[in-house]
Amino acid sequence: MLKRSLTALALLLVGMPTVIFGGPLFFVLIAVFLSGAAWEYTQMFKAVGYDANEFLTVGGVFLILAARDFAPDLAIPVLVALLLTAMAVHLFAFERGRDQAALDFGVTVGGLAYIGWLGAYLVDIRGLPDGGWYFMIVLPAVWLADTGAYSIGAAYGKHKMSPRLSPKKSWEGYAAGVFTATIGGAFFVYAYQTFGYLPQGMTLWQGALLGLILGVLTPLGDLGESMFKRQAHMKDSSNIFPGHGGFFDRLDSWIWAVAIGFYFIQWFVLS
Repeated sequence: MLKRSLTALALLLVGMPTVIFGGPLFFVLIAVFLSGAAWEYTQMFKAVGYDANEFLTVGGVFLILAARDFAPDLAIPVLVALLLTAMAVHLFAFERGRDQAALDFGVTVGGLAYIGWLGAYLVDIRGLPDGGWYFMIVLPAVWLADTGAYSIGAAYGKHKMSPRLSPKKSWEGYAAGVFTATIGGAFFVYAYQTFGYLPQGMTLWQGALLGLILGVLTPLGDLGESMFKRQAHMKDSSNIFPGHGGFFDRLDSWIWAVAIGFYFIQWFVLS
């Protein structure tokens, strides 16, 4: 637990100023995380015999992120070009004797879409008006949900939530995570508005509702990555972060959170 806490503190100290101030360092931080997660994703599937194209998957995730951040009008054309390129690459692989090339294509496309396209909402949400502070509502709400679920689940969890995907997760922990995310969403709105960092456009009730939605849905991101790891017979996507695993282990819930948070804020707060 100490190792996990120290790693989390180090990530927070590096990440929070970068998120708030934005700019090139923020892009580099997100690019490192998404590219690292894409590489780990390819290694998971390679472990069970699927040959996702590493260069195309990792490079494609970076290109999608760059387009979404610096040239949004080109984002869809970039995605289309990457999908067509993936098909061509795996067609050639099949012709050279790779009988699993069709499934390899599906894995490559899955990485581009799930990690690249959805992961790029990390920069999209930061790009909203006052996006740095909205970012620091969405992700901390998820962190609180994870902490609440872990703490209560470890102490009081009796009813398994997903025995095959994540045997340690319990419904008691899940309920605690939903509760802490809901309270956290309202708290962060109150705190940021009190100190003048966030406009009054977002109400406490909206913050609580956003936290509730994130608490209910983002565990599916965690379970989704667990599905990949179980199929690959891995405990963690890598061990780059002591006590926390790899890049994908850190991003699993974030991917869901930023996509959901982006549209919630855009539709219900800024509209």
